[in-house]
Amino acid sequence: MAKKVVTIYTDDLTNQESSEVGTHTFSLDGVSYEIDLAPDSFDKLLDALRPFMENGRKAGRGRRPGAAAKRPTPDVDTAAIRSWAKEQGFQVSERGRVPAHVREAYEKAH
Repeated sequence: MAKKVVTIYTDDLTNQESSEVGTHTFSLDGVSYEIDLAPDSFDKLLDALRPFMENGRKAGRGRRPGAAAKRPTPDVDTAAIRSWAKEQGFQVSERGRVPAHVREAYEKAH
């Protein structure tokens, strides 16, 4: 008995069969997506994302599923935040991370 396996590649956007379909991945808000697209559909995806890619920041080459995303640290004078927080009655340590609620209160006050 002979067995023949046929693989049909289909563009997820157009549902058209094509031998040129490739798998592409992208992420948004920590959710990764995978889509199979022929070259024309992939060009449409790039055209739609181009303004955002040109004005956004690269965040790395991807991460393991379930890994926490690192947030960029804004240029903030933590010494000034600690000083202000102590004057306002917040308890903050001399070293380490300034708690988020203290940063938020500082930002609202300034």
